[in-house]
Amino acid sequence: MIDILNMTLEELTDYFRLELDQPPFRARQVWKWLWNKRARSFADMSDLSLSLRATLEERAAIIRPVVQSTLRSSDGTVKFLLRLSDGELVESVLIPSESRQGKERVTQCLSSQVGCALGCTFCATGAMGFTRNMTMGEILGQVLVARDYLEDDPDCPQLRNLVFMGMGEPLLNLTEVMKSLKTLNSEPGLSFSPRRITVSTCGIDQGLRRLGESGLAYLAVSLHAPNQELRARLMPKAARWPLESLMQSLRAYPLKARERLTFEYLLLGGINDSPEHAGELAGLMTRVKGKLNLIVYNPAEGTPYAPPTPEAVQAFEKRLRSKHITAIVRKSKGADIDAACGQLRASAVQVNTAVDERLFQRRAS
Repeated sequence: MIDILNMTLEELTDYFRLELDQPPFRARQVWKWLWNKRARSFADMSDLSLSLRATLEERAAIIRPVVQSTLRSSDGTVKFLLRLSDGELVESVLIPSESRQGKERVTQCLSSQVGCALGCTFCATGAMGFTRNMTMGEILGQVLVARDYLEDDPDCPQLRNLVFMGMGEPLLNLTEVMKSLKTLNSEPGLSFSPRRITVSTCGIDQGLRRLGESGLAYLAVSLHAPNQELRARLMPKAARWPLESLMQSLRAYPLKARERLTFEYLLLGGINDSPEHAGELAGLMTRVKGKLNLIVYNPAEGTPYAPPTPEAVQAFEKRLRSKHITAIVRKSKGADIDAACGQLRASAVQVNTAVDERLFQRRAS
């Protein structure tokens, strides 16, 4: 039985034409039901004939991630622990914020792999090791779960932005991530503008080129070190692509008008947070069209690092600004439920007093 959520619109159209002897417009109807109306069964698709619905029930399935638990932070951040069809667990996070116009908005942090193969020394996901890639249906199923949750909470704003910054390295799951981006951009489906989607990577050569050529999302690069030696200590596998080569590729990365690359730099106390490190980092940044997001380290179980002092963060930012580098210290959210940057580690046992039972009560009713 085929999982219909794993098909792009083109694949679904071919399936309807070749396997079901149905015209293309039927595929578009089903596509809209799946992604726009978030149908959970073919029986819900009321504008299809009874015979077609019966055929689909026999030959296809709509397999969505199941919410294992939901935690809500004191700052409004929400973390979902999701069970996939084979029993594997992943996490996805909703992050509330305000726009410059003062309007509330929500950003979702998406996972693309079960675990991660890169093993960055400061990341809880990396400590899990790598299990497998996620499918398009599993990646975008996180968005369906989020929209269901937000729709049931009248106080929550709409989901506005998506960031591939959850579990896994997106560009090591390039085929499914690219399929996901195409589906996200689909007008009759999820309808996210590329301006609302960011893919974060440690730097994967071939995947970087394909993402840039597609124009389907913005790029964010996890840097975390201003030189190759320190990057190799912190991110040993990612650093196999030398920093110098990475920066050369980023310099040639295709950008739209007024678009800039985003660089993420995790500040680790006493490791990469000195004014000297800031000076080296400024030297790298002058070579590309980009901006810096500075992220204060969020402690994760099993890692040997500590956050920098507020004074060190201030001095680091000041040194960058003195070099005319655009740098913003990003406020982390969700640390009290292990949902902040670098803290995702899917586990079936999660103890927290902030468990949000509303979603479970609704599903059970």
